[in-house]
Amino acid sequence: MKKIDNAMLDILTAQAKESPRRRANYNLHSKLDDPVNRLCIAMEPETYVRPHCHVDQQTWEVLVILRGKLALLIFDNEGKVLERTVLTAGGAIPAVEFPEDTWHATISLEPGTVVFEVKKGPYVRPGERSVAPWAPAEGTADAARLLDWYRHAAVGDRWGG
Repeated sequence: MKKIDNAMLDILTAQAKESPRRRANYNLHSKLDDPVNRLCIAMEPETYVRPHCHVDQQTWEVLVILRGKLALLIFDNEGKVLERTVLTAGGAIPAVEFPEDTWHATISLEPGTVVFEVKKGPYVRPGERSVAPWAPAEGTADAARLLDWYRHAAVGDRWGG
């Protein structure tokens, strides 16, 4: 049996804090081609998640907040925010499911944030068709600006680069 306990979450959070990308994951599925991917993702506020859509695998996604606070942003094809949902551990919205073909990104709003993610497998590394063409690549100065924009982006706002 695999357990998600406080000790494991503490270790995962420490790994995220030490990671250059400021996030770390713990897979519950044993292989990447598993038909259902299940994982815990520790995310520090400095981690950048480029807006993406699971084009190649056509999958829904479920997020359940285990610790901390996370914002989920849903975008249209041009980068306009269609929806912003804040998930808080023990809060009013601890979980969401969104459909396939949805441009989305997340941002950790508190140190020590951990989310549990479930989606259809197999894992497919995001290709060019799966990342938003209007969003900057990870590691660029514009990516840091977009990450800062995420913190306050509201429905109707559009990333302008």
